[in-house]
Amino acid sequence: MATEIDPAAHNRTAWDRLVDAENEWTRPVPPEVIGRARDGDWSVVLIGYEPVDRTWFPEELAGTAVLCLASGGGQQGPVLAAAGAQVTVVDNSPRQLGQDEFVAAREGLALSTVLGDMRDLSRFAGESFDLVFHPVSNLFCPQIEPVWRECFRVLRPGGALLTGFVNPDLFLFDAEALDFRGELVVRHTLPYSDLTHLSTQERERVFGKDAPVSYSHTMTEQIGGQLAAGFVLTAFAEAPHHNSPTARHMSGYFATRAVKPPVR
Repeated sequence: MATEIDPAAHNRTAWDRLVDAENEWTRPVPPEVIGRARDGDWSVVLIGYEPVDRTWFPEELAGTAVLCLASGGGQQGPVLAAAGAQVTVVDNSPRQLGQDEFVAAREGLALSTVLGDMRDLSRFAGESFDLVFHPVSNLFCPQIEPVWRECFRVLRPGGALLTGFVNPDLFLFDAEALDFRGELVVRHTLPYSDLTHLSTQERERVFGKDAPVSYSHTMTEQIGGQLAAGFVLTAFAEAPHHNSPTARHMSGYFATRAVKPPVR
């Protein structure tokens, strides 16, 4: 089967290359988006192209300490900073963080960037943030239970975790048939990993040698993992995958809002 690799190191390089290729999730927002955000007209996405319901955020963002987790690319972090939040962006890709730094410098935004693995937030003290914004990215991480535990630890009581993730059922299908012929051919058992379900040769042929490696993760890991970490789920949303033939048949993305209970 696939050659043994370090997923974090591989995906770091892969996302650096995607920045150079101008992948849509690596393109910095234009100045007009920042201008509107400064005037209170802002939105960000967790899943696909759907703006997050504003009721998922604090009523007032000014002064809110926000951790944008695995959220580099010059998109969500700068918008939230322009809306008044105190933003820290953590990402595994230096080039992705560079996009946030580019927008911050261009627009005069106060925004911090930190290179790191989403599973390890040990550089942050407990109860450092009011909000964790974690868009679709944990499919690139082999274990997500540590992510939920770390998010719970760094959030203040009453703080919220906003998360987007891929519907694991999408990984049932043969990617080559889906991407090249638009055919939904059930092939894989779940949970899925590019490294265990495909040979190195097939993975490189279908996705490219330098593509990020992905993992499906079960709903028990996704939602059950948040609950096990201590979160209380307060809202749920779904959307079709923005770039897949499966969009005609099923939701491709899920989003959750989970709260760290206040201290009683």
